Amino acid sequence: MLSSLVGSCFVLQALAAQVPLGLSKGNQSLEGHASRITRPYNSTSILVSSNIDDSSWRLDEPPLANATGRFVFETVNSLLQHWPNTRYRNGHAIAPGVIPKGTLLYHGSFSDKIPTGPEWTATDPEHSILFCRGPPDTGCSHLTLAATRPLKVLYFDGTSAAHTIVGTLETQDIIAWGELRPGWWMNERQRLEDLCKWGAPYAIDGYVRMEMDFEVMLCDFKAGLEVVSFSQISTALNPPTSRIPNNRELRMFEVMHAGSWHNRYPGDTRINLDLAGLVSLYDTTLAPSLVGLRGSQERCDHRIQGISPIDIEAVRSSVSHALERSQSDRSGVDWKTLFRVVVDRYSDRLDLMEHLLNSTLENDAVMDQAKKVHVQLRVMLTSYIFRDTVPSNASFDSAHSWATPVFKACGTAHTSSIASYMPSLNPSERLLLQAVQETTREICRITTKMWAAGALAGLDPYLPLDSTPDPAEIADLVDTWRQELSDLMAWLDWSVWVRCRPACGPEEMCYLPSWPVNVPRGPRPHRPSPSQEIYDDIHIFNTSLTDRVSFKHDFLMQLASPADDWRKPQPKCIRRVEPYGF
Repeated sequence: MLSSLVGSCFVLQALAAQVPLGLSKGNQSLEGHASRITRPYNSTSILVSSNIDDSSWRLDEPPLANATGRFVFETVNSLLQHWPNTRYRNGHAIAPGVIPKGTLLYHGSFSDKIPTGPEWTATDPEHSILFCRGPPDTGCSHLTLAATRPLKVLYFDGTSAAHTIVGTLETQDIIAWGELRPGWWMNERQRLEDLCKWGAPYAIDGYVRMEMDFEVMLCDFKAGLEVVSFSQISTALNPPTSRIPNNRELRMFEVMHAGSWHNRYPGDTRINLDLAGLVSLYDTTLAPSLVGLRGSQERCDHRIQGISPIDIEAVRSSVSHALERSQSDRSGVDWKTLFRVVVDRYSDRLDLMEHLLNSTLENDAVMDQAKKVHVQLRVMLTSYIFRDTVPSNASFDSAHSWATPVFKACGTAHTSSIASYMPSLNPSERLLLQAVQETTREICRITTKMWAAGALAGLDPYLPLDSTPDPAEIADLVDTWRQELSDLMAWLDWSVWVRCRPACGPEEMCYLPSWPVNVPRGPRPHRPSPSQEIYDDIHIFNTSLTDRVSFKHDFLMQLASPADDWRKPQPKCIRRVEPYGF
């Protein structure tokens, strides 16, 4: 909806080098000094068969460094959520969806005419009111619409409404134009019109994107919509007078506040996505040209730039097939719930163990610390520890092969049934299954290895040893656990763990530096000429935020953040009442 300033960098890291994570620069062996990491696990083996022998379930085999299942997993787990899509602004997912009948959409303008062609709407009125402008004597025009039937939409993840030159618009580029056009970052109207032309054969009603809040770019205000109200309301953003205070900061904050309502799961529930039609640029079989380009990039630097023409065509074709797919070409698996079950099961427990392992303790409390952590590990794995699971007497078994059945049972618990009817899954569903498999496998590999090491150190009361645990050995074990868990949580990189610590007060809210108000200071990218942009002053949404809202005293630049705070946004508490600050 907005078109503005300089932009972001984002979404997910997949390393190109085909080497184990444990051997990459800066990583230690996850087995400490007692083991050596051998060949990496090839995730495709689990995808094609649920009948896997134990030799493929080695606790000393990390995932391939360029495996992207974890990225697909967290992308799916983050869809339509404001917080994670603010952390990683450059989207890599495209998904069909439906806006249910009766859903309200809002449009603010300075025109007294209802749009008839493609235009922008907001899902919350706080968002649309930001663009409601008019003279004080007449106020401004604010339109409320309701869907009279399900509206067919296509969703672009990330901060996909942020008009930047660093990747936020790239998935839209390849759909609208079949190529990347970074110089067209301000061509908002042309982008919408061309997206609508592309989507017409598939009866697409609109496109869902995110900036400070979520928006729906509608292709036709007359199709499947009715007017609920078209009101002249008091102008919110006119220059202040002696009678009317300057409430620009209030209005900007309230847009951010409305967006924060959708920060966490389940996100904005007014859009129902069809995950069985999801297309991801992290699918290495769909877009292999991007694997090498990511190289050693951090997750926040990933983008689509450099994708090959062949891969662009494959992505467009996949999106087309997803939009044409009938209900019979879906397995019926509730993918959204499956992903959430995994996150619910592990996120809180891993977070608790991280807290326990990093608590400041006296030296004589290390044994108690280790026991508490080991209790959590056993609780997590209880369903998979069988009666005949006992430590091996072999001194050379540094890979803890005796614990392999636990690892395998844990790693397949959520997916073995689905994998058994692989032929009924379409390509999108196979990608989703692989994402869950890769993610749960690594969680189970690390937690099983930690539990097994603790059992051998005498910490498991159900598997007692003849000898008393050695304090020095336990201290070393805790250090190893701390590193292993830190590496696992960094590898998963779940946004559920990113929060304000300590929690914000009642007059505050937790906030991530966001587009457009926290864009770093610096020269603004060159704006295309009016002829190139198809620019029309009567369309308020065609202009940048600074043009549309006319903030005085360089308001946005006053709020700008340092470059690294923008590139890697960190949570902070901001005020919900005056004086505001971002």
